Amino acid sequence: MAWYHTFFHGLPQEAWKAAQTEEQTQLDLELLVETLDFGPDDRVLDIFCGYGRHALPLARMGAHVMGVDISEEYIKELKLAAKREKLSLEAVQADFLAMPVADLAHSEPFDAAYCLGNSFSFFPRPDMLAFLTRIAGLLKPGGRFLAHSEMIAESVLPDYQERNWQPVGEAEEQPILFLVENQYDPLESRIDSHLTYVRGGEMQTRIAHHFVYTLAELIRLFVEAGFTVIACYGTVEGDPYALGDAGVWLVAERGL
Repeated sequence: MAWYHTFFHGLPQEAWKAAQTEEQTQLDLELLVETLDFGPDDRVLDIFCGYGRHALPLARMGAHVMGVDISEEYIKELKLAAKREKLSLEAVQADFLAMPVADLAHSEPFDAAYCLGNSFSFFPRPDMLAFLTRIAGLLKPGGRFLAHSEMIAESVLPDYQERNWQPVGEAEEQPILFLVENQYDPLESRIDSHLTYVRGGEMQTRIAHHFVYTLAELIRLFVEAGFTVIACYGTVEGDPYALGDAGVWLVAERGL
């Protein structure tokens, strides 16, 4: 069983949600709309959708959205929000890599897909290729895919930190203290993170594994899966990627 099958519940979920800002979400949405070339009534796939911070606004714009996430907590929340607003949004609780393709594709391919929030680093190379190949197979020819990662080598290794801690949450509320200890395995190109979340008298611990690829390696994987990478941004505003940028946004197009 992979680490992410048991990670996403409790304080980690609350900490992630508390760390997101309206400004960042709005910038993400602007990049999605500008790069993915979809419109009202198009089908859009949100991979690792979380609680729907992107899926809900896109559905409000008129897109038909399917969101997939392994977190039961987040999917329950997203389903309730979609039902309350009567949106064309299907929320599915599943392991995206393992769920049957028929449950994803239904009868028509997707016009666009995206994977944001730094979830694009969970897989070693064979699984990453299978992941990208699955996405390509779900898109229509010429359909676009936007992926975000802060775990590419050119971003994470120049400023690698073995330890870090920070409070997460609003100042007027009781914040969650987030502590991380990282170990980098150079033979596997993998960061093993030991995470601790503390709020009041409650403490929860987790272990996460993130695989580190160079940007060139990622692009080769995209090509092998049937994509053409058409842009690599170093900021959510769309600036070209440069060494040391905090993350990368890759825009890819499925072959015809």
